Formats: sequence, structure tokens, C-alpha cells
Amino acid sequence: MALADPIRRRILQRLATSEARVTDVASEFSISLNSVSKHIRLLERARLIERNVSGREHILRFSPEPLSGAQQWIDAQQSFWARRLQALDDLLTAEDIANEIPRPKE
Repeated sequence: MALADPIRRRILQRLATSEARVTDVASEFSISLNSVSKHIRLLERARLIERNVSGREHILRFSPEPLSGAQQWIDAQQSFWARRLQALDDLLTAEDIANEIPRPKE
């Protein structure tokens, strides 16, 4: 869900290059600071962003670790389904061969 929105993906792309203040991140979007803050809070809940408060400044930093877990899950799913689909393909191919009607010789 955190990565479903293009604005949140752009926020992460921005923070992947360097830390930034909330106001600096928000200035790159044509939506209100309040709207950007909501996106940031969702990314924080997903642990993709860490916030460091220093006085009145809120500095954001990208935290890529949760993406590693997601990538491992995706890899496992791809491997599982690739094996299952290959087994289904093998079964259907064998069935096609078994059901093939011999052609008369010319």
C-alpha cells in the first residue's frame, strides 16, 4: 500500500538521493504541505522513512531495509509460481502428446 501511490514513490526517490527537510520535500509537489505530510506519515508507518527532529526541523531519511523483506517475498512467490506453471505446462504437453491422433502415412 505504501508504494501504491505515485507521490509516495516520488518522495522515496527524492529521499534516496539525500536526506531532506519535510518542507523541502513538500516544495517539490503541487499539493499542500498537509497532503504531503499525510503521505510521509504513511511511509513512516511502513518504516520506509525515518524522521529526525532537531528543534523545529524535521529531517527525513529513506530507510531501504523494509524493501529487502518485500523483495525476498516477491522472489519466493515468483519461484513458487514458476515451478507450478512449469509443472502445469509439462502436464499439458504430455497430455497433448498422449492424445495426438496418428496421421495417415502418405
